Amino acid sequence: MIQEHTNHSKTPTVVIIGASHGGVNLAFNLRQQGWQGNITLIDRDTELPYHRPPLSKKTIQSVEVISSPLKPLKAYADNDINLMLGQTVAVIDKQTRVVTLANGTCLGFDKLVIATGCQAFIPPIAGLRETVDVEGKRQYFSMRTFADAIAIKAALNQSKHKRVVIIGGGYIGLECAASFMSLGANVTVIEKQPRILSRVTSVAMSDFLTQLHLIKGVELTMGKDVVEVVHQNQPLAEGQNQNQRHTVVCSDGSQYPADFILVGVGVRLNTEIAKAANLTVEQGINVNEVCQTSSADIFAIGDCSQHYSQRYQRWIRLESIQNAVEQAKIAAQFIVANAKANIKLEANTEAESVANSGTNLNSRELKSLSVPWFWSDQYEYKLQIVGLSEGYDQYLVRQESSEQFSVWYFSGNTLLCVEAVNHAKAYVLGTQAIKLGLTVNKTILSEQSTPLSKETLFNS
Repeated sequence: MIQEHTNHSKTPTVVIIGASHGGVNLAFNLRQQGWQGNITLIDRDTELPYHRPPLSKKTIQSVEVISSPLKPLKAYADNDINLMLGQTVAVIDKQTRVVTLANGTCLGFDKLVIATGCQAFIPPIAGLRETVDVEGKRQYFSMRTFADAIAIKAALNQSKHKRVVIIGGGYIGLECAASFMSLGANVTVIEKQPRILSRVTSVAMSDFLTQLHLIKGVELTMGKDVVEVVHQNQPLAEGQNQNQRHTVVCSDGSQYPADFILVGVGVRLNTEIAKAANLTVEQGINVNEVCQTSSADIFAIGDCSQHYSQRYQRWIRLESIQNAVEQAKIAAQFIVANAKANIKLEANTEAESVANSGTNLNSRELKSLSVPWFWSDQYEYKLQIVGLSEGYDQYLVRQESSEQFSVWYFSGNTLLCVEAVNHAKAYVLGTQAIKLGLTVNKTILSEQSTPLSKETLFNS
């Protein structure tokens, strides 16, 4: 039976699809900005919305797998946020302003925010989806959700030899490799490209992380393409249950035994409902500086969206909590300001007046000129990244010690990005230089005997 919950009341309603960092922050930002209407927050995950970065690190390293909530349950009730977990949005009707859930429930909206993020891409490798244990439980995983972390930890605990094969040498794969090693696993990482992280970082950083994982005991293979996973029952001693043996096979014939497999070869954007609603979707849902899509009452934030960056002079899509949180604040700010403008204008129906009133914010400059930042924890090393290195024509390595260094990426004399390993000062100085457009003294940067400081680095 279809349940009709269309919003026919005069109370304005914001519906948010996706309750990760972007969606949750937007809901609470709406209240902080003064939104008096209804807020409904929908997510297919049944778990109370949680922090995702710890999943590949602290969560699976802990004896007991416990999620880290973004907000306590009581906070949603205190802020009158209707949290609908375990629900999937099937259809967006932008004409009637109604979303329909998979169970048939219909929800009306005045403003809709899509914060659906990404899901792991599972490549069509022969035999991969048949990777199960003797009880038929799946033994291939990705690392995107809390449920993934629980399943991976269970597989590791139940594994006799703790043999893990990770397909993909990206950040998620490497972080998981570090975590598995800390739990006593035997880890093999198979990367298709000639070096790990080849698409996102320099040879210097790839080499450092390669040596780090090799020293820690990871079997790291590069330039190999996984083509098949084969399975066989492995007979054990009389009276014992059979053990399922999996073997990952590469195109060069090399083989790697696995008790279970982790896949970390990229993501697929959750943009199907946006496409079906005829929103403009390219390398993400296209949004403007206030996160509006091609439909003025529908917004998109976070990993599933792309925006034009004034700083980088191109369309960019960022998989970054910082970006999701910033966009949540900007979208909430615009939605509330736009609603207040409508109230003040009352009978004035000129769309241009409303739009101008609503966009009279600092968010245009804040979003388009913000500097992306990221981080990764592997073993005892913290990698902090600010900016985007794409388009660099030169990089300089500043080595403070064997445990501390930074890589500075330039296009001509313009600093694009800094990667800092256990070097917070380099990260902070790099952030200042990129944000303010300061010229970095490359000579001083290369003179390791000269301490880094604002006075030395930014004076030519």
